Amino acid sequence: MDCEIPTSLSDNRLGDFSNDRPGGAAFRVDGVDFTYDGALPMFRSLTLSARPGEFVALLGPSGCGKTTLLNLLSGFLPPDSGRITIDGETVTPEMPALGHVFQSPQLFPWLDVLDNVRFGLRMAGRLPDAEQRDKAMAVLSLVGLEAAAGKFPHQLSGGMQQRVALARALVLEPRLLLMDEPFAALDAITRATLNEELLRLCGRLGQTVLFITHDVEEAVFLADRVVLLGIAPAGIHSELAIDLPRPRHLRETRRLERFTTLTDTLLERISAIVAAA
Repeated sequence: MDCEIPTSLSDNRLGDFSNDRPGGAAFRVDGVDFTYDGALPMFRSLTLSARPGEFVALLGPSGCGKTTLLNLLSGFLPPDSGRITIDGETVTPEMPALGHVFQSPQLFPWLDVLDNVRFGLRMAGRLPDAEQRDKAMAVLSLVGLEAAAGKFPHQLSGGMQQRVALARALVLEPRLLLMDEPFAALDAITRATLNEELLRLCGRLGQTVLFITHDVEEAVFLADRVVLLGIAPAGIHSELAIDLPRPRHLRETRRLERFTTLTDTLLERISAIVAAA
């Protein structure tokens, strides 16, 4: 590839996009029951909330309902009972407060990077074309990909494609960012870089984040709080506050004794869930 992923980005590349911080949205899941048709219950009386600007990582064994919870919060799945709100408003898929980044980038192969990023703005009809392009270029600068604006997805590495997917979400200025294992398919070096960049971006823009991962160390590095789900329909098994200093840098943070303690605590809890299943 002729467009490398930078190891870090300085704040002077944020451009005008950062002038109006979206801030974070509080969400609340109140007493939610959910069952897929013909299946065993996935959740019974599930309750979970997050403060504005909080980064919450969601961990748990396969099949515990992590992606289901994300889809409920997105409004893609309606709960059987209970209520899900964002800043007190019942959630719907069309809420402008919501942004999504999935396991795969899901880019349109026939559109270049710039048009992939501004696709949501075009569909919303929020801005004239010139302003859409300016805003999309600003957020591409934010993720270090302004030089790739004219490239097509097949010309990008996996890490660059996932940066485009993140930019596509950020350009709509969501207040709640829902992320479903967005870095799972990437190599270790790229994943580490994007973990650091995600913290920098969210720290700068102030989003609330719910981040699904199977990687315990990733959860501890990124989160303010880790929520651990048990085997369905157990719901939330436990929560763990992550009291590591910020800003966090992967090499330095992983060397901390507290990082090891938190990681070991979560691994022990996951092992106990699996053993009891």
